[in-house]
Amino acid sequence: MYRYQILIEYVGTSFVGWQIQKKGKSIQKTIQSTLSKLLKQKIILYGSGRTDAGVHALEQSAHFDVKHKIQNIDKMIKSLNFFLNNKMISIINIKRKKIDFHARHSAKERIYLYIIQNRISPSTLNKDREWHIRKKLDINLIKKGSKKLIGKHDFSTFRSSNCSAKSPVKTINNIIINKSKNYIKLKFKSKSFLKNQVRSMVGCLKYLGEKKWNLRKFEEVITKKDRKKVAPPAPACGLYLEKIIY
Repeated sequence: MYRYQILIEYVGTSFVGWQIQKKGKSIQKTIQSTLSKLLKQKIILYGSGRTDAGVHALEQSAHFDVKHKIQNIDKMIKSLNFFLNNKMISIINIKRKKIDFHARHSAKERIYLYIIQNRISPSTLNKDREWHIRKKLDINLIKKGSKKLIGKHDFSTFRSSNCSAKSPVKTINNIIINKSKNYIKLKFKSKSFLKNQVRSMVGCLKYLGEKKWNLRKFEEVITKKDRKKVAPPAPACGLYLEKIIY
């Protein structure tokens, strides 16, 4: 048995998310089916984590096992992309791994990127690839608020009601925020996240940047751990799984 890691870029707009579901088209099933046809055996693909409907990936990581060694990896990548590129999925790389490698359990850090377009007019080129916000955001307030989220905390405030994580306690290693012209990019680094955590945090930081909330209110919302008091989550279209660190 041989184990391979596969690195994947995709636009999540037309998918129900990464994970296979009873209804709808998932990224996992689309790639898994193509791999099975090309390798002429049933392939099960294990992802580093789930991305929700509409969320994109710059470098999702997954692994699969196959009975026989892949003799020409470049040819396999080209063959996969022949079938997948028109579905807005691209295979970046395939790497041979030791049998104890696991795309999810071996991960040391996950990096998510959120992109905001902060101007009057929405972008036609990046439709469904960013969050368009007309009202000018205070980047300094957003940066100050983000510092309150770094470290080990009970993130119940930002947890989806159907989150399956055993504990709401997570550690955010770092949050990097940059602004260039009309673009605001927020990068979140942690070993793992709760379901909808990043989008919920971005939604609250947006309220802070719009000055609907002050820093005191922002801190109060975090510590209350009450989902009813949280800001609406940011839309999925601006969220990208950027990289998995092993």
